Amino acid sequence: MDYLANHIEALIFCSPKPISEDEILGCLKEMFEADVPIADIANGIETLSEKYKADEYSFELVKSGGGFQFLTKPAYQSSISILLKQQSKKRLSNSAMETLAIIAYKQPVTKTDIEQIRGVNCDYAVNKLLEKGLVEVKGKADTIGKPVLYGTSGDFMDYFGINSIKDLPTPKDFVQEENTIGKEENED
Repeated sequence: MDYLANHIEALIFCSPKPISEDEILGCLKEMFEADVPIADIANGIETLSEKYKADEYSFELVKSGGGFQFLTKPAYQSSISILLKQQSKKRLSNSAMETLAIIAYKQPVTKTDIEQIRGVNCDYAVNKLLEKGLVEVKGKADTIGKPVLYGTSGDFMDYFGINSIKDLPTPKDFVQEENTIGKEENED
């Protein structure tokens, strides 16, 4: 593995959240006091990705949340389940998850809009989501009272392991086939 890939590996490893190629470029540019071709960074990331695919590593390099980070491989999920249970304070309640889903799919959205969809007050859920950094204020609506507009944050994408809102499942992904009785008839 080359010298540049080692620096990229160190940057990804120490970053508390996914680090983008542009952030890596900025760090390397400052360190080497010279331009580093983006193609060299892409090659370094690919080298690391291939390295950590090997079975000898319990983690791999993953593109998530608009950047790169090291994540535990699925085969080790049971090994870390106890730790995840201990960190359950990061889990979302059903009401928070429902509120977050509405914000994700309808953003930017006001609290009133969320409450109309859910049918209940959502102050607590929205405040918890703001505290956890999964949603953020996106501005104010151009309606009476100028209510606050909410949308998802970069941490939301990292939390769910997606790169874009477009990666969210669409309603057609949830459609279930209707139950049928008997044989299917073909019309000729």
